[in-house]
Amino acid sequence: MVVAVDVTRSTEKNDDQTPYLNDNPIFTIRDETGIPDNHYSMASINSCGELKSPGDPEKKIPDTDAEKQPLSGKKEEKWWTTLMQVAVPFFIAGCGTIGAGLVLGTVRDWDVFINISAIFVLVPSLSGLKGNLDMCLASRLSTQANLGNMDSTKEVISMVVGNISLVQVQAIVAATVVSIFAIVVNTITDRAIFGPYVLLLVACAVFTATTTCFVLDFVMVMVIYASHRFKVNPDNVATPLAASIGDIVSNTVLAVTAQYMYEQIQVSLWQPIALICVYYSLLPLWVFIVWRNKYTKTVLTSGWTPVISALFISGIGGIVLDQAVDYFRGYEVFQPIVNGIGGNLVCVQSSRLATHLHQTAIPGILPENTKIIEWPWKTLFFGTTAAKVARMLLILAVFGQIIFMVVADFVYQGTVTIQFAFGITYLTCALLQVMLLLYLAYIVIHFMWKRKKDPDNAAIPYLTALGDLLGSVFLGLAFVILSLFGLEYGNNVQ
Repeated sequence: MVVAVDVTRSTEKNDDQTPYLNDNPIFTIRDETGIPDNHYSMASINSCGELKSPGDPEKKIPDTDAEKQPLSGKKEEKWWTTLMQVAVPFFIAGCGTIGAGLVLGTVRDWDVFINISAIFVLVPSLSGLKGNLDMCLASRLSTQANLGNMDSTKEVISMVVGNISLVQVQAIVAATVVSIFAIVVNTITDRAIFGPYVLLLVACAVFTATTTCFVLDFVMVMVIYASHRFKVNPDNVATPLAASIGDIVSNTVLAVTAQYMYEQIQVSLWQPIALICVYYSLLPLWVFIVWRNKYTKTVLTSGWTPVISALFISGIGGIVLDQAVDYFRGYEVFQPIVNGIGGNLVCVQSSRLATHLHQTAIPGILPENTKIIEWPWKTLFFGTTAAKVARMLLILAVFGQIIFMVVADFVYQGTVTIQFAFGITYLTCALLQVMLLLYLAYIVIHFMWKRKKDPDNAAIPYLTALGDLLGSVFLGLAFVILSLFGLEYGNNVQ
């Protein structure tokens, strides 16, 4: 139960009704009905570690009182409940990763992708950016829902408007940064730069990031709100959908916009210039809305380092993709699947760990018997509270990769061409990626909590970006190893 607390004590030390310990008065905590309660609810502690009232996250209670209270958490979910809640959106989102890979397999021969190779550098970065921003939003709102702060319609509206505006600010700025990164990489590799292509890359990146985020954010809000109303844990549902349904949308919007802009710049440059001016003129409006919103004001000034850092990590994965598509046919089909599934699963684990810490600990203080660094088998199999969910996610990863690999191959080739050697190599690399991500998630989440940083805002960008990089590199290694033995993907197709 979330309570509004009233800390009171008698000012008379000799008052018989006032208990003392070592000459210090003992405070009495009462809920809003006046009945004493023996602890604060962790739902009354905000992301800065301060006690708050459920309707107003800026109304604080002194830390000295908060730190005296014992911790409490929600009743633990049954394993089959967690599995069902995670599996359904996971497989739905998996269809999105297959679609994203098939989109890349189709558009790789379009004129814009042939003549402007930097587009391939944008693909993982924009997919990662969209995933980072949407999943951070989903994780923030899921945490608020689990803390009981979505019961007031007024607060929900304020929360949603502020968060969607924040994502628009981050999308415009980050898309500009990633397009500049792609331009620099393309200039270094091709030893040339063409002015109209710069405008095309910036316009396409900004349009793709803002449009997909704006649409998908509303979907996320509805999913989280509905999950909260129907007593389903939003941490299990929202982050997988945010991670991968947007991949196919992001890749499609980028490809179509880039091809259209490529055709237009052959005649005139006014369209990309106008598009850039419109979005940059809206930026001050979004900033103003975010700055005036109590739920997002602090994130506006403190949430940039993870997002920008993650862009460059994903950008390295984009360079791998740009090089791999020239040598390995089919790489672009499986790369979004590997990255998407890894991103899905690590975000489920990250969001659950962050929510658990919000419910059971004060920022800067880890729960009892919890360490930042554990042995890998304790975090993945047995030995910690996170291991139970990690085992389920690894099982989902194996079955999901097998199903998605076969389906993607069938749709792309028109028949099943997967060889045993390719399947084993592919599954090994994909499973290693997921295991490494889940282990890193445990360390990063607890490290950030110990440093009093909100994992909902800071951890997911790093983890999804590492997922993109590790997935791209491991998949590339799989294709290289297979090619050394003459077992390239699709070489048995007549």
